[in-house]
Amino acid sequence: MIHVSSAPVESVSWQSLLAGSITEPAELLRRLGLSQELLPAALAAARDFALRVPEPYLARMRRGDPDDPLLRQVLPIGEELVEQPGYVLDPLGEQHANARPGIIHKYHGRLLLVVSAGCAVNCRYCFRRHFPYAENALSTSEWQDALDYIRNDQSIAEVIYSGGDPLAANDRRLAWLTREIASIGHVRRLRVHTRLPIVIPQRVTPDMLEALCGTRLPVTMVLHCNHANELDGEVAEAVHRLRRAGVTLLNQAVLLRGVNDTLTEQIALSESLGDHGILPYYLHVLDQVRGARHFHVPDDQAIALVGRMMTRLPGFLVPRLVREVAGESGKVPLPVSLLADQPVSLD
Repeated sequence: MIHVSSAPVESVSWQSLLAGSITEPAELLRRLGLSQELLPAALAAARDFALRVPEPYLARMRRGDPDDPLLRQVLPIGEELVEQPGYVLDPLGEQHANARPGIIHKYHGRLLLVVSAGCAVNCRYCFRRHFPYAENALSTSEWQDALDYIRNDQSIAEVIYSGGDPLAANDRRLAWLTREIASIGHVRRLRVHTRLPIVIPQRVTPDMLEALCGTRLPVTMVLHCNHANELDGEVAEAVHRLRRAGVTLLNQAVLLRGVNDTLTEQIALSESLGDHGILPYYLHVLDQVRGARHFHVPDDQAIALVGRMMTRLPGFLVPRLVREVAGESGKVPLPVSLLADQPVSLD
């Protein structure tokens, strides 16, 4: 068993912060001192994919700046409603890999468990913004069916908690599920894909750490942080608690136009992650989900950007540039080299 920190419980619970998230575009614009002229488009886009922004994440945004890189990730805009060729509801073909309710089995040796349908923040570029979560909400008997699926497949060495955000589930559910998975002898690793410690760092409590880290399974947590401004003091404290509990921390980001598509921003992100003991893992090019075309960065620019990063950072702070392709047996790396000479913005 991994011994966890007995850090004090935050004065405001993560559940309260999650429940109190901003869901009305007018409120978001008012809180940030932004023009209400943005409201009609925001309302229209939010009807297609709801707005959700928790208070700790809102607090890191710059007031009065419609181009703030954190705001751009969550503000509904009219461009989302413009049909774009090639941008579809299920860009990764996950519904074909939805082996049974709650399970997405795309790759050999590992599978995803949809632990929770809920997210703490609705990112406008999310490749699962149209995922049929209602069909993957499991009853007690269906959870047993999902566990039996894992028990009956000896090739599964790693179980990945996904969602939504798996840490939106309560600690009792996480503890039970982790104990059940740890009892399956051929499972060797547990991975958790989550954005919650970034957007609501108060989620990292002693009970959560015990739920995840209290079995024989080594735990890797893959965080989702796209910009250095997302890493404030509260996030640093949450990350410290995770590291003290023995959790291996990685980060995956998405390359987003107008958010993190410059060399300066990418270097700042990688350096900040490294300062916090988080290793950059993947930098994803945009998944072509309907409603996200305005975030697209062309492949040649992405390749040049990461090529330049390789000349400025140690190798362990340079994420792998990848694309996820429906039907492939793993992430597809893009061919980055030090010779990449496409002009890249430094600003």
